[in-house]
Amino acid sequence: MRFGIFKGLRNRIDRLFGRGVIDEELFEDLEEALIQSDVDVGIAGEIMQEVRDRARKQRIEQPEGVREAIQDAVSARLREEEAGLAVGESPTLYIFLGVNGSGKTTTIAKLAHSLRRQGKGVMLAAGDTYRAAAIEQLEAWAERVGVAIVRGQPGGDAGAVIFDAIQAAKARGLDYVLADTAGRQHTKQNLMQELSKVVRVAEKALGRKPDEILLVLDGNTGQNAIRQAQEFSKAAGVTGAVITKLDGTSKGGAIIGVTQNLGIPIKLIGIGEKPEDLIPFRSEDFARELVG
Repeated sequence: MRFGIFKGLRNRIDRLFGRGVIDEELFEDLEEALIQSDVDVGIAGEIMQEVRDRARKQRIEQPEGVREAIQDAVSARLREEEAGLAVGESPTLYIFLGVNGSGKTTTIAKLAHSLRRQGKGVMLAAGDTYRAAAIEQLEAWAERVGVAIVRGQPGGDAGAVIFDAIQAAKARGLDYVLADTAGRQHTKQNLMQELSKVVRVAEKALGRKPDEILLVLDGNTGQNAIRQAQEFSKAAGVTGAVITKLDGTSKGGAIIGVTQNLGIPIKLIGIGEKPEDLIPFRSEDFARELVG
């Protein structure tokens, strides 16, 4: 599967392998290439040490053997955190968090589209009450995708909107509630604390914990994604991540740090603008895309 991501890294690796020599200089250059695609420095070092050890043990003399060794080392670091979306008693509740511009609203729309194609009943909750434009955007998507929506007034209580959406979904016998929240910078403590309240209100309406609290991360964010994940996790108990905009980034290597350092599984990835361009995360596919 080709996503069109990491093209620059793959081209650089191809040039390195084109020298036709498997030696320490190659391993050092490959490690630098991984770091430049925003793989954590420590993790890049660990990956390449595993590759060195495997190359010596198996007497690898061809570039494809080294490429395969890198793919396996990357995939192994992601596979144990690979997990699908949790499904609970109806309605299943997913709350979406993230900084401004990360792609939360379009991610919700794409997931709603996918669930509708599976014959599921879906309710959207326009919990980004800070911006009238955000409410209008989600309403437009709801109409386009063909799902119900609960909205409040701009400046209203986000928790109340999500509470009402859950109650409405229960009354209508719908399968899913997908709840938007306002984009916020992870450095603003007051806004982060507000998220905790939203989650508590949703839990009260649902009668259990939300099935997923999904952090939406822009694939172009690079190493800052790890910091974002740390802060959102502390505030709201993130259960998984969605990585967007992977169709046009050279920094997606930071994903490995999110899973390795924080133990947050990657649930979904966005690879384009179309409703169908939200797909389950697969570690083997990601590893192939990273190094070709």
